[in-house]
Amino acid sequence: MNTNEYIAREAHYGAHNYHPLPVVLEKGEGVFVWDVEGKKYFDFLSAYSAVNQGHCHPRLVKALSEQASKLALTSRAFYSNKLGEWEEFMHHFFGYDKMLPMNSGAEGVETALKLARKWAYKVKGIAREKAKIVVCNGNFHGRTITIVSMSSDPDAYNEYGPYTPGFINIPYNDVVALEQALSDPDVAAFLTEPIQAEAGVFVPEDGFLKAARELCDQYNVLLIADEIQTGIARTGKMLAVDHENVRPDILILGKAISGGMYPISCVLANNEIMLTIKPGEHGSTYGGNPIAAAVAMEALQIIKDEKLEENSSKMGELFRNEMSKFDSPFIAEVRGKGLLNAITINPNNGKEAWDVCLAMKDEGVIAKPTHGNIIRFTPPLTINKDQMLDAIERIKKAMKKF
Repeated sequence: MNTNEYIAREAHYGAHNYHPLPVVLEKGEGVFVWDVEGKKYFDFLSAYSAVNQGHCHPRLVKALSEQASKLALTSRAFYSNKLGEWEEFMHHFFGYDKMLPMNSGAEGVETALKLARKWAYKVKGIAREKAKIVVCNGNFHGRTITIVSMSSDPDAYNEYGPYTPGFINIPYNDVVALEQALSDPDVAAFLTEPIQAEAGVFVPEDGFLKAARELCDQYNVLLIADEIQTGIARTGKMLAVDHENVRPDILILGKAISGGMYPISCVLANNEIMLTIKPGEHGSTYGGNPIAAAVAMEALQIIKDEKLEENSSKMGELFRNEMSKFDSPFIAEVRGKGLLNAITINPNNGKEAWDVCLAMKDEGVIAKPTHGNIIRFTPPLTINKDQMLDAIERIKKAMKKF
């Protein structure tokens, strides 16, 4: 089968809820992927920052295969020898008392919302059914009914109502609006992305996260950080909140804690919050399974062993510097932190961000537009200087085509 035949089969038998770039991949290794016709590409999306450690990292392949050959799933009806090991590992790695494991990022967000509301009623003393959670316009936390209920993007929420109540939307990166919202005594939590990735890599002003932390303390409100895309060294620190030395009350992780090998997410919090949920009140058949435990521990250890925080910071700076110097009518703005970057595209001669991505594909670099005119550039954190410079030249060549 050729590329068009693979694409036609998906269109015929699958739901039309995505609009992929027209490339059909069958192999990945490190920063590269290959399509079904053998063409090699730099992967500059990394499965939306899930593949921070690079495609098919041999240590992750080994961890997954070894555990899968022994014990894959018990459910939480029984103990396994791996879950406690993973929980202890996460305690020492991130410093929280407890971890609650799930599978997808959206499940992690839903878990954090449930914890915040339970804490509001049992600890803060908010009246039942009155707890509110403050969120930011432009947010992307997933696609469940409750999560799209707090979205400001019509593509996310249109025609999915009735919606879940209890959310207050404020502008992102607006300390004044945040304080006004948090002053409501029925507010339980402030949920935010340290950098709005899906919205187009919008980085808040320095000090915003620290101010949010201080305001949450002042008004006895939980700070929830959604680090599903921004965490695990993507921004040049293990967590994006680390750039301001901010510690959330609830931390949501996903994507790269598996290195792209397996669906894994989790929520971390201290006992006062985590122990408000009792047996039978929340869970997941696959959450905390032995394969997930083995893979997650190895994925995080790779980040440390290969110094990927440092590499992310250096390679991200190189990318932004080189692309900012490039004189192209397409480039309106280059922004980002670490290897979470974006270029805002000016439409030029009838060509837009999608056309630029198609041209980059032809030059051997694959990325994808978000919100129409923004292209995210998020290669695996293992990319080296020579590879980055090669990819940059290919991106420039694609833009020069028009």
